[in-house]
Amino acid sequence: MTSDETSDETIRRQTTETVPTDAGEARITWRHAENARLVLAVSHGAGGGIEARDLKALAAALPAHGVTVALVEQPWRVAGKKVAPAPKTLDTGWRGIWPALAAPGLPVVSAGRSAGARVACRTAAELGAHAVLALSFPLHPPGRPEKSRARELLGSQVPTLVVQGGNDPFGKPSEFPAGAYELVEVPYADHGFAVPKRAEISQDEAVAVVTEAVVKWIGSLG
Repeated sequence: MTSDETSDETIRRQTTETVPTDAGEARITWRHAENARLVLAVSHGAGGGIEARDLKALAAALPAHGVTVALVEQPWRVAGKKVAPAPKTLDTGWRGIWPALAAPGLPVVSAGRSAGARVACRTAAELGAHAVLALSFPLHPPGRPEKSRARELLGSQVPTLVVQGGNDPFGKPSEFPAGAYELVEVPYADHGFAVPKRAEISQDEAVAVVTEAVVKWIGSLG
């Protein structure tokens, strides 16, 4: 297959839809898998969008493993606002998006990075999520470990994978409490999974740790 044919195939397997919610219009960019067995619905954090390096990598890698990826832009982001609203409003948006995510009739893995990971954990049981993927879970504000959000993570009530940077100021892997979830560390990485040039792994290798961990974990889900 030529590079042009590969590009055409990618376009055919990508669709976008706008979804009305009580928090405003959200947007889903679908990366469709052939013979999909799961949907991974993943949202961005409070300071970025679906162009984050980990979300782009997962959207590129997972369809080959039978997983359709739904990249979700929350209503505040679609509206062009630069500051995310309160957690309650984020949850309202996610609830409104959920019927569209479940429409293919497949189990849905609720996922997000940073603030999006908190939303996925808080709403998983209520919405009937098959599992939760928490990328860069913000365990606490930087420098404020006493402001722990561990209760949200521990309350997901479904199989949960946390992928955390080894140098994440919002919570290093060693700070996470024991619980019924899996945790994979991305060595040297910060909250955005960026690694310094002096690190013993490259940026591409760091992102590969994320994608390989998620592919393995999703493969283990019933």
